[in-house]
This record gives sequence, C-alpha cells and structure tokens, in this order.
Amino acid sequence: MSGKVKEKKKRERKKKAWCLFQLAFGVCQWSNSEHDEVQKFRTKSHQTIKIRFLKRQGEDDLEEIAAKEQKLIQFETLVEATNNFHPNNKLGQGGFGPVYKGKLKDGRVIAVKKLSLYSKQGRKEFMTEAKLLARVQHRNVVNLLGYCVHGSEKLLVYEYVMNESLDKLLFKSSRRGELDWKRRYDIIFGIARGLQYLHVDSHNVIIHRDIKASNILLDDKWVPKIADFGMARLFPEDQTHVNTRVAGTNGYMAPEYVMHGHLSAKADVFSFGVLVLELISGQRNSSFTSFMDAENLLDWAYKLYKKGRSLEIMDPTLASSADPDQVTMCIQIGLLCTQGDPHLRPTMPRVVLILSKRPGNLEEPTRPGIPGSRYRRSRRTSASSSIVGTSGTSGASDSYALTTNTTGTITATATATATANEVASSSSPISRRYDNRGKRPIEG
Repeated sequence: MSGKVKEKKKRERKKKAWCLFQLAFGVCQWSNSEHDEVQKFRTKSHQTIKIRFLKRQGEDDLEEIAAKEQKLIQFETLVEATNNFHPNNKLGQGGFGPVYKGKLKDGRVIAVKKLSLYSKQGRKEFMTEAKLLARVQHRNVVNLLGYCVHGSEKLLVYEYVMNESLDKLLFKSSRRGELDWKRRYDIIFGIARGLQYLHVDSHNVIIHRDIKASNILLDDKWVPKIADFGMARLFPEDQTHVNTRVAGTNGYMAPEYVMHGHLSAKADVFSFGVLVLELISGQRNSSFTSFMDAENLLDWAYKLYKKGRSLEIMDPTLASSADPDQVTMCIQIGLLCTQGDPHLRPTMPRVVLILSKRPGNLEEPTRPGIPGSRYRRSRRTSASSSIVGTSGTSGASDSYALTTNTTGTITATATATATANEVASSSSPISRRYDNRGKRPIEG
C-alpha cells in the first residue's frame, strides 16, 4: 500500500512541477511581449520627436540668425506694408510664390517674396536664401532686409529695385534702346564685382549656380544687383568638398557641371560669360537663331572672333554709343569665361582686373563649351538621379533627362564635388581635363 501512495504522491509532484513550469513560461512570454511593445512605442516616440526636431531645427537656426543679425520682421508689419498682400501690390509670380511691393512706416519701399504653402522645394530654397544672405552686404548683391516665419507663412523681405530685371529690358525690342553701351558695360562690370565678392571676399565662398539675365535686378541708377540665391551653395573654409545637386537654367549651365556634377566657382564664371555675350548681342542664348552655321550664341561669337569679325555680333541698337575696342574686349572676356575646359576660364578677380585696367593683349580663348542643356547626363551620375522639377514635365528639346519648370530652371538629384582650392586659384592641379568643346573628359 505504501508503495502505491508514494507513486501517487510522486505523480502529483510531477504534475505540480509541470503546471508551475507552464505558468512560468507563460509569464516570461507575456513579459517579453510587453517589453517588445514598450520598446516599439519608445522607439516610435523617439523617432517622432527626432523627426519633429529635425523639421524645426532649420527654422530654429534661421530664427537664431535673424535675432543675431536683427533681421526678424513681424508678420503684422508686412501685412500693413503690403495692404494685406493686395493684388494691386503684386509685382510678379516667382517659381515658388508671389512677390509683393510694400512700404514700411519709415518710408522704405520693399519687395516681399511670399513662399507658396505647398512648395517643399520652395521651403528649402527659402532656408538657403535667408541663411546665405543674412550676412551678405555688397553694392552688387540684392540686400535682404529681413525675413519672417509666421506659422506656415514664410516670407523674405528685400530692398525694392526700381528697374526690374535685366531680361525685361534686354530681350524686349521696345525697351532694349534704354540700354546704351555705357549702361551695358557698367552692368557687366557690376555683375563681375558682385561675383568676385561672393567667390572671394564674403565670409564664405558662395556659388550662385543660377546667374542669368532674369536674376540681375537694376536699380534707379542702373546699378546691377545679383538676386535669387535659392540655388546657391556655401563652401565652408574648413571643408574642401561639398555634395550638391545639379540645378540651373537652360543655356547658362557649364557643361562639366551638368555632365559630371562637378561644381566650382568656374560654373558661375561660365554663366557670367554667357550673360556677357547676351548683353553685347541682345540675343538670348537659349533661343538663339542665326544665319550662320552655329550651334548657339557662344559658337557664333567664337566663329566670328576667329575670323576677326567679332563686332558683327553686336546689337544694332549700340551702333551709335559703342566703343569698338571696349566691345571687342568684352566679347573676348565672354569667350574666355565660356571655354570648354573649366581650368582655362579666368577667376572673377581676374575678370574684374581686366575690366578695370583694360589691358592691350589678352590670351586667346579656346573653343567654348556647349551649355548644359545640350548634353545627356552620363550614366555614372544619372544612375542615382531622381527628377524633382516643379512642373512635372520635361522639355522635349533637352537631350538629357532633367525636368524644366516654367522659368526654364532645371533641378535633378546628383552628387557633385567642389574643391575650394579651385575657387581661390585658377591654376590648381588638374586631375581631369576636357576637350576644347567640353564634351568629354580626357584622362591625364
């Protein structure tokens, strides 16, 4: 009997042990599950906080700069100055929002750029422009008076420039006569000085990336002012390379920049050279037509230059006011700035020196590079590219796959390398050169 009792007690102990084991196992499983849920919640909450922080960080930086530079303007002040952004005060519609004319209580006339609430690209450009122009002060760069962040509203406030943009005068036959040669020469000189300031004399090297006629404003004394820094890039002193995206306008972009994503100050120099030739000829490079067998304005100017007939590209309205020697020199400067090899292009300080001292002999320009809109981007660069234009339609005339918006501006994601040493020196070591037309790299 005792044996059976012992056996029964033994089975009961085993049963209790098994029940306790299952209970303990279940508790462990539940505990692990709860721990995972808590961790997921904590991670998600942390990520949400981090994302919100990152979204706010740029605006916080801007507000800090605004406070330091005393450029923060109250939204109510701008509402009053523009009569609540009345349509009668609207100056125009930019790529990322309208621009309004206003008048402050102290009598200053202002231009207010109002960011579209639905433009992500515009928000980025707002931050870029506000931060870059906060400390920039130069006669030939548009003066940013202040900025405002009011809820979802973001606004930039500039000095009002009376004579509008250069393209509205230069490319309209009814108004082109207002630009005699002296004014055009002064405009060329002023733009050159403004670019020299951005590339060399400002706190940091600033590459504008979108120098063109519509981004040059003229004041009541015809002083040119470089405007629209939404695409500009900053080169910090302690950094020799920056990553950026290809951005610019048809007819002005340097070929090496569009083909290989290589950005340096020489990209601005190329755009400046195109603008110089447009000022002399009165013709827009992107819509150039000629009876000669020329691919574009640069090609036409170069062919006539090689034949000793440079002055034939001159706008006929300049016949009575032009200084032939001065015009010829400026044509040569335009061709030097648009050479296919970026390392052969002069720096902007060199251009300013030439314009101020008027030397007798300049170096011979090589064949110009074809502006960026003529190229298909190389596979190596475009493999990681994504189309991010604002209109959503690609220009049919473009031979590379970039998106063009209503203002002709191109944007595409890419990786670009810029060397700060190239900005400061025109004779930096060359690891890769281009043929005279800038069409393809030559290893060497």
